[in-house]
Amino acid sequence: MINKIIEYSIKNRWLILAVTVVLLLAGIYAADEIAVDAIPDLSDVQVIIQTEYAGQPPQVVEDQVTYPLSTALLAVPKAKNVRGYSYYGLSFVYVIFEDGTDLY
Repeated sequence: MINKIIEYSIKNRWLILAVTVVLLLAGIYAADEIAVDAIPDLSDVQVIIQTEYAGQPPQVVEDQVTYPLSTALLAVPKAKNVRGYSYYGLSFVYVIFEDGTDLY
C-alpha cells in the first residue's frame, strides 16, 4: 500500500506539489483568520459598589447602607447574585450578572 502511494507520488510529482502548495496556502489563511485570545477572561461579569459611612459601626452601616442598596440592586435586569458586606465605616455590594451581559 505504501509502495503504491510512493510510486503514484513520484509519477505525479507536479500534482502532489500543487496540492501541497494549496494546503499550505489554506493553512496560512486559516491561521491568519482565526481569533486568538492569549488570556481568556473567565471572571464573572460584576459591578462592585463601595460606599463610605465614616465613623459608623458595621451594624449601622449594614442597616442604613448595605441592606437598602442590596435590596434595590436585586431588581437590576440580568442580575444573578447580589452580595453585601459591611465593615467599620465601609460597605461593599457585589452585583454579579449573567454571562454575556453588557455592563454599559
